[in-house]
Amino acid sequence: MITQTPIPGLILREAIDKDVLLILDFIKALAEYERMSNEVMATEETVRKTLFGVKSYAEVILAEYGGKAVGFALFFHNYSTFVAKPGLYLEDIFVYPDFRGKGIGKLMMKYLARLAVERDCGRFEWSCLKWNTPSLDFYNSLGAVPMDDWVTLRISGEKLINLAESF
Repeated sequence: MITQTPIPGLILREAIDKDVLLILDFIKALAEYERMSNEVMATEETVRKTLFGVKSYAEVILAEYGGKAVGFALFFHNYSTFVAKPGLYLEDIFVYPDFRGKGIGKLMMKYLARLAVERDCGRFEWSCLKWNTPSLDFYNSLGAVPMDDWVTLRISGEKLINLAESF
């Protein structure tokens, strides 16, 4: 599905299988921006399998300006037991530096908010690195509020395997 936007020359569209390498490029660019390039384990094969395989675990929208992909957002559904509704969780959003400040990121966030409402989601959530003040300021301008009472926890790699094997 292609969505026209109020920005001349900018469209938003759902990613398809042929976009795998493009998505991987965005993942790597985002990781470089977040100073986490050494943590990228995604490959063409794993992106294809998890986004476009038999079971899709996430969705991607692409922002194209003048026919060139300039931004992406990767998201999936979670669930709130208290609200008893699905939520939309934004894992990553990224706009190439040369295209920032043009409203592209804001349009992608509005698109995702509309999608969350259309899908009867109770929440639209995401995380942001504490040092990333430009992004935090941007999210605040949209009306987002930090969840200061919550701490994000993660278990991965060898520790995840050890925990799983202890069952």
